[in-house]
Amino acid sequence: MKRFIYISLILNVFLLIRCKTAPKELDEKEILNPKSIVEVVGVKYGTVDDELVLSATTVYLKRNVVTATIPAFITNVHVKLGDAINKGDVLYELESKERRALGNNISKLDTSLVSFGLIKIRASASGIISTLDKQQPGDYVLEGTQLCTIAESSDLAFQVNVPYEFTSFAKPGKTCVIQLPDNTTHQAEFTKALTAMNALAQTQTILAKVKESLFLPENMIVKVSMVKGSTSKKQILPKTCILSDEMMKEFWVMKLINDSTAIRIPVMVGNKNTINSEVIFPQFSLNDRIISSGNYGLADTASVKIVGGK
Repeated sequence: MKRFIYISLILNVFLLIRCKTAPKELDEKEILNPKSIVEVVGVKYGTVDDELVLSATTVYLKRNVVTATIPAFITNVHVKLGDAINKGDVLYELESKERRALGNNISKLDTSLVSFGLIKIRASASGIISTLDKQQPGDYVLEGTQLCTIAESSDLAFQVNVPYEFTSFAKPGKTCVIQLPDNTTHQAEFTKALTAMNALAQTQTILAKVKESLFLPENMIVKVSMVKGSTSKKQILPKTCILSDEMMKEFWVMKLINDSTAIRIPVMVGNKNTINSEVIFPQFSLNDRIISSGNYGLADTASVKIVGGK
């Protein structure tokens, strides 16, 4: 009897220890097989324009040279290099040598001579001061001396470097979108193609102009995007869903087969832009869930945990 009691006690102790350690083993199993945190989206139908993105630089096609109208002394300089000015703004104030010789008593001699020998040089066009040749008050200049140069904002152009095989998409009259370094965009139109080509890059320079008046520094590098073509409605996924190998030859997405498992599905992609990409093959269902975030580096079959999306 005592032996039976001892055996029962030992069995109970063993069961208690087993029950306490089971959750611990489960936790260790979960730690050894962690789930990737992902977000998912569904397939949509629409069109994606096939965009060509190139680089361009700003250039001012027309420059207005400001010169001294008479031999005179510079009394005031109202501009600095790089200033944006408007047509009619006063740039310089000059004083003729005759007025300086007569001194300040000239108005006492004749009230009609108050403004005698004082010249204000005004801007003949709006633009940016690109060179400032005379900036020191007190300098004596001869008639015709160059004072500064105005790069006219109305003749701001973008020199687009277009590979020759794509010049048909950048013919005069066709439109494009200019994206500045601050991410602002402006509609532009191609105006003319220059005859010279870059010998190394084999690109032709084609000029594009915006309709609005912009004050931009010269030689600024910008992005230019143009539409090569569009297609009928196809499956569309966010670009973040599409994964590829290092050579960009194979493409795939990670599709959920249940709430915790994702598998790799090879795809054939079509047109794409900075946001979306067309999926030509295979045909997905509208109820299919595709991983849009957290998919990088997942294995062919991966355990996942959904935290956002569809």
